[in-house]
Amino acid sequence: MAGEAGATVGRPRGFDVDEALERAMRVFWAQGYEGASLTDLTAAMGITRTSMYAAFGNKEALFRKALDRYLAGPGSYGSCALEQPTARSVAAAFLHAGVEATTRPDRPAGCLSVQGALAVAPGDRGVRDAASDLRDDVRARLVERFERARDEGDLSASSDPDLLARYVMVVSNGIAVQAAGGAGREELHRVADSALLHWPSA
Repeated sequence: MAGEAGATVGRPRGFDVDEALERAMRVFWAQGYEGASLTDLTAAMGITRTSMYAAFGNKEALFRKALDRYLAGPGSYGSCALEQPTARSVAAAFLHAGVEATTRPDRPAGCLSVQGALAVAPGDRGVRDAASDLRDDVRARLVERFERARDEGDLSASSDPDLLARYVMVVSNGIAVQAAGGAGREELHRVADSALLHWPSA
């Protein structure tokens, strides 16, 4: 009996956890936290609710893991943009890569961190805060990058890195919302170009 119990405990899961999380991420991305029911999630993941709870915890915990996966995958363009040599090229890469990421035909439109948890029930405030914290972290990294650009003379001494980072985030989030609403890729690239016309010179 002990041997049988040990075999049961040590039995591997009958599904690919990574693939299941990828599918859950896409459901949240397409339907938002509130719109994604447990039935939708488990059907897409190909598992039972019991298996979902055992592997990922509750719905909020699954959403947080999906956010992390999004940031490391489809949303990783923000980190790549920070490596550009000038502040303007950082902003350009951030906005244009955002257009590409939010309008891919093989993925849900828009951005998981933007529309995934904008409207949630009062009891799910932690979900909204998780998405907000992710966006705030990205903005803080932009601020840090633009501060360095100012110190290096790439931006003028009178420039406001915090305001510039907020500007980039507002435009980027607006692009994501427009993409979710059906705006086309080329149109949104033109929006990004227009926003960059107002970028301050060194």
